[in-house]
Order: sequence, then structure tokens, then C-alpha cells
Amino acid sequence: MLGKRKNLAVPLQKRRLNSVVEAQLWKTQTDVQQIIQDRLNKINEIKHSVELSKRNTEKEKADSVEVFTALIRSIERSQAELMELMEEEQKAAEMQAEELIKELEQEITVLQRRDAELEKLSHSEDHLHLLQVNASKFSLPHTKNWTEISINNDLCEDTVWTSLSQLQHTLYKKLSKTLNDKLKESVSTDLKRIQQYAVDVTLDPDTANPYLILSADGKQVTDGDTRQNLPDTTKRFNQCPCVLGKQSFSSGRFYYEVQVRGKTEWDLGVVRENINRKGYLTLTPQNGFWTVRLRNKNQYEARAVPPVPLTLREKVEKVGVFVDYEEGLVSFYDVNSSSLFYSFTAQTFTEKLYPFFSPCLNKAGNNSAPLIISPLIKTK
Repeated sequence: MLGKRKNLAVPLQKRRLNSVVEAQLWKTQTDVQQIIQDRLNKINEIKHSVELSKRNTEKEKADSVEVFTALIRSIERSQAELMELMEEEQKAAEMQAEELIKELEQEITVLQRRDAELEKLSHSEDHLHLLQVNASKFSLPHTKNWTEISINNDLCEDTVWTSLSQLQHTLYKKLSKTLNDKLKESVSTDLKRIQQYAVDVTLDPDTANPYLILSADGKQVTDGDTRQNLPDTTKRFNQCPCVLGKQSFSSGRFYYEVQVRGKTEWDLGVVRENINRKGYLTLTPQNGFWTVRLRNKNQYEARAVPPVPLTLREKVEKVGVFVDYEEGLVSFYDVNSSSLFYSFTAQTFTEKLYPFFSPCLNKAGNNSAPLIISPLIKTK
């Protein structure tokens, strides 16, 4: 006999409760799965870092072996050359000694002969004969003054010290070249690393000195030698030929590049927001400017206090500017040679920072080339 059919209908409130619980379960499960995936990604990242570290270590070990092997070979070669030179000098000293001894023996023979003649005369009783003897018999034979003639016993010692001095110079040159190559490689790697912080910078026409001409895309600026009729707002530079970037930065890191090829003068860097923009400016960190500049075609200078002259091997054609806000760091790179040429360090930033550009005066066309903000793609 069949029992009564049970009521399978779920009350609406219970169905809603189940729906909420299921949603929470689904969300929690999704979060857990995401956390698991994050951990798996971190594991892969750590494994990749370890593998990369291992490869770098192997490369450094190989480079170290190559460097030290070259140095050891250089020392061994110098040692062999030194031994050969010392043997040659010893042979030369022996030959010199033989020649001197031979000459001395010849003089001794002459002197012995004269001594025998004088001895014979001293026993003669023929006084008339003694008077008739040539006067030269009573004078000393011609001989060399041997007082200051000697064999140098310090030849080997002098040779050793000379060789060591030359070796020191050679090793110093080799090590300097190796260190410079490593430094250049390190800076090049560093530049590639910081290029991941590339930002898109455009020029702000509202800040530009009235003599400056900006391109339509806001990527180029040059001095036009003619004043434009522009409003003198608080944002605008009214005396110095300067312009700021539109973008401001108050945290993190950022990097941009500026082409300076063909210019004889320029100023580049970053400035804080509240700088003085009127009249003639003194570009120093105390006044809110962290910049480097070029004057007279090849005179580079960091505008610190006091100013720091910069000696660069090549004329810079593209400048990279990197800022680490929290670290208080502003660095300038020669992009083409991947070399760092100046850094402001241990600075304190409390305001927004803006990219700063000055193409300087046109100088009757001698400095008419524009400053050009280069397009950059972030590296990973």
C-alpha cells in the first residue's frame, strides 16, 4: 500500500537562503582558487628567479675564470720574460767581467815586464849605462784608472723591481678595462631595467615661455626668437626659455628620454610644483630644480651646489631622466652609450614633480634644433 506523497515544494524563504549561501560558497571558492593560482604563480616566479640567478652565477663564474686565467697568464708570461732577462743580464755581466779581467791581465803583464826591467837595472853597477837609459823606463806605463770600475751586483734586483712595476701597470690596465666593461654592462642592464618605468610626457603650453614654439603633438620645443602674444599667467615662465611637462608625479618611479642632438645648449631635469616661474631663475635643488645642462657645445654641468662639471667621453645625443620619488633619486643617462653621467641622491621630495625642459636661446640659429621627447615602450 502506497504511503502519502510528501510535499516537495521548498518554501520561498528557504530557496532564497540557499541562493545566498550558494553565492557565498561560489565567491569563497573563487577567492580560494585565485589565492591558489597566485601562490602557484609566485612559485613559478621564484623558480624562474632561482634559474635566472643560477644562469647569472654560472656566467659570472665563467667570466671570473676567464679574467683570473688571463691575469695568471700575464703574470706567468712576465715571470718567464723576467727570468730570461735576468739570465741575459747575468751573461752580459759575466762577459763584461771576462773583458775587464783580460784587460787587467794585459796591464799586469806590461807592469811585470817593466818591473823586471827595473829590477835588472837596480842591480847594474854600470852607472854610465844607468845615465844613458831612456827616461821613459823610470815612468809608470800607461794604465787605466780602475778605482770606479766595478761590476753592478744589483742588476737582478733592479730588473726585478722594474719588471714588477711594469707588471703592476699591465695588471692595473687589464683590471681597469675589466671593471669598466663590467660597470658599463651593469649600467646598461640598469638602464634597461628602469626603462620599464617609462611614462608618456607631453609639454604643457600653459607653462611655456612666450618665445618658445611647441609642436602640435606637444613632443618638441625650440626657441623661436619672436615673442608670442600669450597671457602671463602664474603658471607661465616669463623670462627664462622653459616649459614643463603636463604630467606630474608624487610617488613611485618614472623615466623619460629627450633627444638633444644638434643642440649647443640645453637644460633638462625635474622641478617641484611651487617653483618660481617669474624673472631669471637659479636652477638648484634648494630652489626646487634638479637639472643638468649643456653650454658652449661641450661643457656639461650638474646644477648642484656648487655646480659639478661633468666630463663625458662623447657628445650626448639623447638624455634619459629617471626619478625614484621615495628614494630621493634623480639620475641622468646617456642613452646611446647606456652610461650614467650624474645622479642627485638623498633628496627629499614632498610636492608634485614635473619634467622640466629648456631648449635655451636660439643664438641666431646656432641652437635652433628642438628638444624632442622620444617615444618609449615599457620594457618588461
